[in-house]
Amino acid sequence: MLLRFVAVFSLYITAGSGTIEYDSDNDFVEEDYGPQLDYKDPHWCHSPGLTNGEVTCHSPRGRAYRSTLDTRCEMSCDRGYRLIGKGSITCLPSRRWSGTSFCRKMRCHVLPLIPHGRYTCSHGFMVDSRCDFTCDAGYRIEEQHSRTCARRGSWSGGQPNCEDTDPPKIKCPPSRLKVAEPGKLTAMCDSCWPGPRTDFKEGASIIRYKVYDQARNRAACKFIVRVEVRRCPTLPPPLQGFLTCSSDRNNYGATCEYHCEGGYERRGVSSRVCLFDRNWAGEPAECVPMEIKSDVKTVSALLEQFYEKRRLLIISGPNITDPDYQLQNIMIQKADCGLDLRRVTVIELLGSPPRETGRIKESLLSSEAIEGLRLSFRISRSYFSMLLLDELGLDRERFIYPMASGELFSYIDSFLLEEEERERLELHRDFCD
Repeated sequence: MLLRFVAVFSLYITAGSGTIEYDSDNDFVEEDYGPQLDYKDPHWCHSPGLTNGEVTCHSPRGRAYRSTLDTRCEMSCDRGYRLIGKGSITCLPSRRWSGTSFCRKMRCHVLPLIPHGRYTCSHGFMVDSRCDFTCDAGYRIEEQHSRTCARRGSWSGGQPNCEDTDPPKIKCPPSRLKVAEPGKLTAMCDSCWPGPRTDFKEGASIIRYKVYDQARNRAACKFIVRVEVRRCPTLPPPLQGFLTCSSDRNNYGATCEYHCEGGYERRGVSSRVCLFDRNWAGEPAECVPMEIKSDVKTVSALLEQFYEKRRLLIISGPNITDPDYQLQNIMIQKADCGLDLRRVTVIELLGSPPRETGRIKESLLSSEAIEGLRLSFRISRSYFSMLLLDELGLDRERFIYPMASGELFSYIDSFLLEEEERERLELHRDFCD
């Protein structure tokens, strides 16, 4: 009976303004008898304050209220102080403000000491303090004489320096004569002046430079670097040929290469170099008419003579009376000079065995060479055709109708000539007129 009584016993505990009840069934009941909140209370939150600053509040109930519910206050600090915390706070239902703030005294960092000088400040390193700089005897102040601690905690201006008043000591280099380097029109001079290595151009270069010490005292220097370019006599081009030269064509170290026009080949050295003693190395080369051996027995022996020297235009016709061949032959004869400028040699193949002929200008080809050309490049005897080979003997274009010289030259200029050849062609374009 005693145990059963305890099981149904209820315990009442009073805490604060509410009552909490526990029973044997573990039910939990909480009743709050606290006071009702009055949100219209004009002093809902404590009145905000800010030492060394100002609080500006705006209440939903009007300007006369500073701490009612939902009042919003803006925080700002006096000059010389920095706001730490919230810049804006709001009165919350919990009777607390949404944040806290305070104003901290602002100051600038400690100014470093300046060599050979000192400074004195009106209010230490606080805002609006002014620090005046002075220099020791024999030195003078540069730039600003004072700095002020600004409102944001930074010093105005830059840190001044104490500069000495003695001019710097400088030793001017002697004037120099330099010979241009091989293949160049300039010379390097390592010890001519205190700056980095410099390329000096041909002729006299007047070098002036000034040095300043920390006090802006000046010392000046002037000397001359004269560069001599050693030159050889102007090298004349060969007859029926031309020269391509490096650098300035006739200066020490320049190299000139000999080239021959179409239909000619070089005899002698391929190039000459301008030496230090102002003479050209070797003997001059000359351009002689190209010797074409037409009686060779193989097509390879025939083509080797033109390899990297000439281009070939092979014209084939069923017979000499073929109208396409006759028309093309007339146009080719008129274009002979232009073909030579473009280094093109014409080969003609006519007829069929046993009366087949082949020729290069007036020289007749062997039957073996003719047959080799037809087999190597698949040239038919049945109809007119024309084949253009480049300097390497490669088949570049075929024509089955007669081509006017202008069209043929346009194709060659666009697809076969190198840039240097185009430039020379422009120089000699009027040669054939």
